[in-house]
Amino acid sequence: MGSNTNPPESVAGALVAIRRLVRTLRTTAVSVERETGLSTAQTFVLQLLLEAPAESMNDLAARTSTDQSSVSVVVSRLEAKGLVSRLSSATDARRTQVVITAEGTALMQRKPPTVQERLTRALSAMPSGSLGQLSSELNSLVSLMGADEEPATLIFEDDAAGSS
Repeated sequence: MGSNTNPPESVAGALVAIRRLVRTLRTTAVSVERETGLSTAQTFVLQLLLEAPAESMNDLAARTSTDQSSVSVVVSRLEAKGLVSRLSSATDARRTQVVITAEGTALMQRKPPTVQERLTRALSAMPSGSLGQLSSELNSLVSLMGADEEPATLIFEDDAAGSS
């Protein structure tokens, strides 16, 4: 690591903010998982499908800001629980449409706000200049940590590996 040129109190202030953010994300995720029996990623995908069916897995990957293979694993788990269905697209037989089932809709209507909902709401409420600066600074932090090659998986989905 390089030498620290920032005052210790500035570093400490940033660490406290990061700890609060991570703690909030974790406690929200645990609360939603306890209420629904689903991982954070699964509830996020269901929320998106509640808003509109996915015309393809690539469409759903784009909507989750992740890759097709990550979202496919989540959809498979949801399908096994009867919360989503895969249907042949009416407009393109090569595509598979993903839709939420009645059971999935009922579950989503009684769940608490998810990590992604809380984050999206907060980020959307920020002034655009601040949001751009935050994005830039977070990307710089990721780079300085040597994590810029890490996959941008769905939040906490790595933590839920192997869970169904």
